[in-house]
Amino acid sequence: MSPILLFSFVIGYFLILLAVAAYTSRNATNETFFIGNRNSNWILVAFGMIGTSLSGVTFVSVPGTVGNIVNGGYGGFGYFQVILGYIIGYLVIAFVLVPLYYKLNLTSIYHYLEIRLSKESYKTGALFFIISRLFGATARLYLVINVLQIFILDQMGVPFVATTAIILCMILLYTWKGGVKTIVYTDTLQTSCMLLGLVICLVYILTQMNISLGDALTQMKSHDYLRIFDTNILNKSFFLKNIIGGAVIAIAMTGLDQEMMQKNISVKRMQDSQKNILTFTATLVIVNLLFLILGGLLYLYMSGKGAFYEEKLFLFEGKNIIGDDLFPTTALFHLPQSIGIIFIIALISALFPSADGALTALTSSFCIDILGIKRRNDLSEGQQKKTRMSVHLGFAVLFLFCILMFKWINNKSIIGVILDLAGYTYGPLLGLFAFGILTKREIKKGYGVTIICLAAPILCYVLSKNAATIFNGYQIGFEMLLINGLVTFAGLWLFSKKQS
Repeated sequence: MSPILLFSFVIGYFLILLAVAAYTSRNATNETFFIGNRNSNWILVAFGMIGTSLSGVTFVSVPGTVGNIVNGGYGGFGYFQVILGYIIGYLVIAFVLVPLYYKLNLTSIYHYLEIRLSKESYKTGALFFIISRLFGATARLYLVINVLQIFILDQMGVPFVATTAIILCMILLYTWKGGVKTIVYTDTLQTSCMLLGLVICLVYILTQMNISLGDALTQMKSHDYLRIFDTNILNKSFFLKNIIGGAVIAIAMTGLDQEMMQKNISVKRMQDSQKNILTFTATLVIVNLLFLILGGLLYLYMSGKGAFYEEKLFLFEGKNIIGDDLFPTTALFHLPQSIGIIFIIALISALFPSADGALTALTSSFCIDILGIKRRNDLSEGQQKKTRMSVHLGFAVLFLFCILMFKWINNKSIIGVILDLAGYTYGPLLGLFAFGILTKREIKKGYGVTIICLAAPILCYVLSKNAATIFNGYQIGFEMLLINGLVTFAGLWLFSKKQS
């Protein structure tokens, strides 16, 4: 397939986003950028959040996990264990966190930590969000950019660093003025394109294999692809670990994440924000299930073309296509050109929602939480805008460096990297919010909070590396986030006192 043809569709798609941004950012102010003037439509927010949550990682990496049985970890439909945990987590967000945020009329959710605990807790929470979202968003971006690089830009002689810089400039252009208001609309468009691409690929492969969905599921079962629950308590993928881990991940990576909640609290009424969370949850479960089914179909389809397992590899024509390489290889080289184009459009539709929202949220959090521009009476609207734009540009540069770092690491299954990172970076946030909500104790003055939140991930990392030796073969999986939160909670308890 012609790389120039594919790249022209990428450019055309971006021009559409730019037109939407130009329309939605008319008369934009700092309030428009930060919280969409608290006038967002909850239906659009719910639908757009699907694209933000799924991102290119779900689009490429989740289907690849299905046949990855030989590499340990999930394999089969094991990832659905985490999705079941998500349901629990999103219910907590809808009925505990959302009412709290609306009651306090927050622009930044981390301001709660200052109201309830201390200024140091507030700054520390915002700092950990910035670290968490910076690495999480750039890991997601890396995955999609790497696919575009390998299958399109390498053939055009464009280096990886140039590809990354161009895409980041695109994202900067359409988020520059409108911020959250623009993203609510562009995410809706991009989520539509991504889901349409998913459905078309599913239907086409079923048609090519000349089987019904029921027949496909029967074949998947014979290959052990439909297995969901891992009952070995020593494994990282043990079902209770994954369900509990999924619940905690949802609470931390959505409910305690400024990017995700920034869109939710841009809705005028609390009840509509709760509807948004519940609608988003139901849709997310269905969509992830479809991605897992697609993964099973892709492995069956390529096996029919001659691909086979050898040790920890899934080989086709001498190339290992297991994991993240499976879907792009199949769509761009073994399906018709029209399906390849649909795949590319769906892929970049998955790319932009996870990047534009992160860039906007990081800018908002740094300006509001770290620099405190909303509290400074000495800054005019114009000066605040100038500061905000400088920070926006600065984070785009940081994105570039982080993506190049992930390129250097070059992991075959980036979804595992993202969730592992979340266990360390979101743990202190989970501990801070849990301490504020579940106790009535006061934090002592000083920088003890910051020290505790920095020490907890380090202690958990040491524990994780030695868990198998200490606990007779037991491996720590996604419960790391919960452990990290509990360690932070315990440290805060020791650094606190009864309310005076």
